Amino acid sequence: MNRPLLVVRLGAMGDIIHTQPAVASLKLSFPERRITWVVARKWIELLEGNPYIDRVLPFDRKALESATEAWSELRKLKPEIAIDFQGLIQSALVGRAARPDQFVGLDGSIVREKLAAWFYTDKVKARGPHRVERNLQLAQQAGAKRLTAQAWIPRGKPEGQLPAGGFVLANPFAGWAGKQWPLGHYEEVARLLEQAGLSLVVNVPLGRAEEMRRSARLKVHISGIPGLIDATRRALAVVGVDSGPLHLAAALGKPGVAIYGPTDPAQTGPFRSRMTVLRAENVTTTYRRDAEIHPSMRQISADQVADALFSSIANATSESIQPSAVRETL
Repeated sequence: MNRPLLVVRLGAMGDIIHTQPAVASLKLSFPERRITWVVARKWIELLEGNPYIDRVLPFDRKALESATEAWSELRKLKPEIAIDFQGLIQSALVGRAARPDQFVGLDGSIVREKLAAWFYTDKVKARGPHRVERNLQLAQQAGAKRLTAQAWIPRGKPEGQLPAGGFVLANPFAGWAGKQWPLGHYEEVARLLEQAGLSLVVNVPLGRAEEMRRSARLKVHISGIPGLIDATRRALAVVGVDSGPLHLAAALGKPGVAIYGPTDPAQTGPFRSRMTVLRAENVTTTYRRDAEIHPSMRQISADQVADALFSSIANATSESIQPSAVRETL
């Protein structure tokens, strides 16, 4: 009897998307094995209907009943192999709770929390800077031989109001403020888009909507994960920062612009996408969770983003929108 495989990646959105190719590679390599993915409950909608996953096991450490239930299910699972794609002590404990024969994770020299590596039987010194590449190497250590770099994304469903005409989708917020672009710059990009007959739609959660409604030029779209996926599929292009919605757009093959500052696009940039990455020169990479916008993000102007956006759209579509036609009106 083929024993199951266990995947541990609790969150967040971008990291789950970066893990999907590795999990698909596992299923393609071991189609007869059941794959269980342990994930934080808030991200379950990213995995619903995924053909490469047989079971999604929600885990919420802050809810005692949920955590107890997940722990009980893990103890029953007894997988032959577990893979920790997160590299935290918490995720390592979750994987170890299932009592796998083989537990794969990153080597202590590169894992996010070094103590997590103590729980692994197989420690991988992954090569290549990007998280997708490293995740694929973890899958290879578990025996995967049929590798894919494609992430599976649900269809999503319409939520909220979207313009009837062409629009660019922006997701201005990130996991921490240091990675964000000044909100006022989006209004300037919206002005440039208007002159080309396009709208700029900003997708935000309900709690952040009011601060975006202060601008008459920005179209505010409020949704959950299904609505974000639907809006991204329908958008002509995307403008984003290092956040889950940007990686969602990259996985869907959307053109657009990725604005980077303190975080390194070689590690967490849009993977093998048609997007243009903008980053100021000589920026020191840091993943410190600053509460203020990093100075390097302010070095990227609205003009730079608009020009790169029009070029990206022109390269991806048969109808070219020339940036010079817009810039002449500045």
